Amino acid sequence: MNRIIPGVIAMATVVVASNILVQHLFGQWLTWGAFTYPVAFLVTDVMNRVYGAKTARRIVFAGFLVGVASSLVGTQIIGEFGPLVTWRIAFGSGIAFLSAQMLDVAVFDKLRAGAWWRAPLTSTLIGSSVDTILFFTIAFSGALSFVEPGNDVSWAGEVLPILGAGPDAPLWVSLAIADWGVKLLLSLIALVPFRMIVRRMTAGAA
Repeated sequence: MNRIIPGVIAMATVVVASNILVQHLFGQWLTWGAFTYPVAFLVTDVMNRVYGAKTARRIVFAGFLVGVASSLVGTQIIGEFGPLVTWRIAFGSGIAFLSAQMLDVAVFDKLRAGAWWRAPLTSTLIGSSVDTILFFTIAFSGALSFVEPGNDVSWAGEVLPILGAGPDAPLWVSLAIADWGVKLLLSLIALVPFRMIVRRMTAGAA
């Protein structure tokens, strides 16, 4: 049990921080959450490589429960612009997180025997794509406003050219595409700390 505690704490911290930061824009097309959430895939993949898929799933599920509980607490804390975490953000984050992370674990496990970089890169790319689609659709799509009728997300539904140059679409579509692009970039960068952390942990266990 002790070996999964750091993973659970790291996962819960990432989820809570990202739930808050995704509500704040960085520039025109990105949210701050785009830079923190990909760390969750790094945590999952390190745990999967070192301890196996079963342990990785336990960490994902434990991190999910702690993250959702903390996010629900955030819905009760009122900041300058309202609750630190809205119900839609908490709901969307929970569904997207659990779906994407469990898929990440499954894909990683299938590719475990290949080159060291193939499993973490492929699983993160697939998981990140699913996460982005689910989260932004649930959290910001006007079609799902019934999830939290009192939460005004009309700002995310403003129709603009995609990323300022493409066909017209709600703002949240541009945010999702930009978020996905950052996740793809960070999935490549994360291979470096993945390799270093796995080596350190396996050396320490030897």
